[in-house]
Amino acid sequence: MTDSPAIETRELTRRFGSRTALQSLALCVPQGCIYGFLGPNGAGKTTTIRLLLGLLRPHQGSIFLYGEPFTWERRDLLRDVGALVETPSLYPHLTGRENLDLTRRILGLPIARVAESLELTGLCADAGRVVRTYSLGMRQRLGLALAWLGKPRLLILDEPANGLDPAGTREWRALLRQLAKEHQVTVFLSSHLLSEVEHVADHIGVINRGQLVFQGEIGNLRGCQPPLIVRVDRPHEAAHLLRAGGWRVVEDSNHALSVQAASETDAALVNRALVMGGIHVCELCRQEDTLEDLFLRLVAQADAGGAI
Repeated sequence: MTDSPAIETRELTRRFGSRTALQSLALCVPQGCIYGFLGPNGAGKTTTIRLLLGLLRPHQGSIFLYGEPFTWERRDLLRDVGALVETPSLYPHLTGRENLDLTRRILGLPIARVAESLELTGLCADAGRVVRTYSLGMRQRLGLALAWLGKPRLLILDEPANGLDPAGTREWRALLRQLAKEHQVTVFLSSHLLSEVEHVADHIGVINRGQLVFQGEIGNLRGCQPPLIVRVDRPHEAAHLLRAGGWRVVEDSNHALSVQAASETDAALVNRALVMGGIHVCELCRQEDTLEDLFLRLVAQADAGGAI
């Protein structure tokens, strides 16, 4: 079923005693995308990943991988899945190449896969060093190389950029984009580093208290146009003039105006009204919401029981 989602869950529910960790989770992860899975600590991200990898059993609901039902009896489907959950499990006294070759032998894979994985992750020059001498970034790349050994169609990554410096996170971005674009791998990325997810993901899911509060393309999450930020020489007069013209205006503490303008044409009309009213416009721009802004707003609305 080539058009089926890479991951689909229906009514997925998991409890720990009297606490419900996941409630009727309905994920839909398109093939070939980088899907950012976001949520506060304790929201249910790690529980979801453990269910997707068969490390936990659901109390209710179903999981489908590329259209095939994934059950305890169908764990063979995980042959098409690679995973890196936080810090990779490595043998520090072995070299990077030996770590890969050991796993390759266990999985019964061709020896050529070791060189391919080292090349993909940029570790060829350091493959002969023992892992205890690797930096954190190199260990994370070796973890990805291990996950890539079987050339999976789906990669599930849980907080893979934890502790990386800016250079390391840039390397991760490039690697994930390469996997999705050149190798048509679907990447399911759970992370609390919202700025990094924003740079690489094209689809996201936001979970809060075990329930999905948003799922879709990032562009759809942004929704309506953000407000115009307008800086003028006489903000109080400008606000009065614009309100008289029918615009919603909020004055902030920095003497700037936040104006709700529905379109770029509407923004031009705001500028024209101010100029015709004798107001000097110093700056007029749109204040784009960051993914962090949108995430915090979604979580706050969900906690308050409001509409999402």
